[in-house]
Amino acid sequence: MSKLSFSGHDSFQCRNLWLKKGYEFVIYDKDFNADEAVIELGVGKNMVTAIRYWMRSFGLMDDDGGLTKLSSMILDDDGFDPYLEDIGSLWLLHYHLVKEGKASIYNLFFNRFRKQRVEFTKKQFKDYLVNHTEILGESHSPNTIETDVGVFLKSYAPERSKGRKYLEDQYSSLLMDLNLVRVLDAEVTSDKETRETRYAVRNERRDSLPLEVFLFTILDNPKFGKSISLPKLMNDPNSPGVVFALDGDSIVDMIKSIVRERDDLVYKDDAGLRELQILKDIDKFQVIEEYYNDRG
Repeated sequence: MSKLSFSGHDSFQCRNLWLKKGYEFVIYDKDFNADEAVIELGVGKNMVTAIRYWMRSFGLMDDDGGLTKLSSMILDDDGFDPYLEDIGSLWLLHYHLVKEGKASIYNLFFNRFRKQRVEFTKKQFKDYLVNHTEILGESHSPNTIETDVGVFLKSYAPERSKGRKYLEDQYSSLLMDLNLVRVLDAEVTSDKETRETRYAVRNERRDSLPLEVFLFTILDNPKFGKSISLPKLMNDPNSPGVVFALDGDSIVDMIKSIVRERDDLVYKDDAGLRELQILKDIDKFQVIEEYYNDRG
């Protein structure tokens, strides 16, 4: 298992146009470390580093600096959604952000921490991460982890505050429209003086999650095989239930909807055993192409 990583973004959450900028930068064989990268990307020096970080974290650029199939499918000028205007693209990017594990905090939050706490404060999440790294015997600065928690929260749910910076964060955070992380009221801490903002990620129906993206994540999981039980779809690492915070009824409804439209999938509900069966090999990227093509 690779070492956890809690830095690289220079405190910037991914902005709306950064991935398109990063894609075109790589297409033209540019160097993120070059002095002229600031001018060519049209951002500050620290933001250049952040763009490269997010390209890798979202699975759009591999460890060798090359572009992945996913990035070309979506972000190319002739791609399906180069400016990320489709909510399905955001769900797909969110899935890869969690699954890839390049930005450890996203994988740890959805696959581990959220199973312990549905509602949480920034401090509770930070304390969990610090403790987790200590258990693994890894050395990470608590301040670095705290910064990463702040970027995580700004990516999905900027804090309620006033001012220009708040508005910039609210409208420039790429994953805000997913409505995964809800901001709750404040919580009084043990000293009865400090108040902390509480957040929640509850298992529920996700009406904006496309069936094709849901199916893609199932086909993309090498541990699932051809027969996947409902508990696995709900609870296994990087499963749709975990990554998208879905409840069991929603998963069943989505499976039934998919099965009605395809002859290569079957849903079984026999003697209390509920499972999705894949009858033949399905090209996961073809599923995504079908989604975008149907959108016109």
